[in-house]
Amino acid sequence: MITIEEFKKKQSETSRLIGLDLGSKRIGVSICDEKQSIATPFKTINKTNNNDLINELKKIIEENNIKGIIIGYPINMDGSLGPSAQSVSDVSKNIDQNVDVDVCLWDERLSTVGAFNLSSQLDVNVSKREKNIDQNAAAFILQGAIDYLNN
Repeated sequence: MITIEEFKKKQSETSRLIGLDLGSKRIGVSICDEKQSIATPFKTINKTNNNDLINELKKIIEENNIKGIIIGYPINMDGSLGPSAQSVSDVSKNIDQNVDVDVCLWDERLSTVGAFNLSSQLDVNVSKREKNIDQNAAAFILQGAIDYLNN
């Protein structure tokens, strides 16, 4: 895995990226346009095992000409790393070893809260909000990263 600064140096300005919100049961996936300006919720993957996750990611990468992966890193509000961060780190290392694109962790503090609040401002009903929360959180993560990369 590489840092966001290394990621910024290696990526071209016209490459599509995916964002991941890694949960224990569901993985939210988002995707951005080639100009890296807008992150869009893409899908939610039900996690069964790591091999299925890797295969699904390889398929998304190939079908959408993806050049990099941004993975939300759940750092505690005080900056410390908890069990969730360790789990995400382990899965991220596995992804990095098995895909042919750059992988980078991105501080995801408040991404789920932000995605939920944004959808509530858009007057989306609660059941639909909860159904799409993982992919919306992934879009929130990816949008934060591409905004950083573009500045």
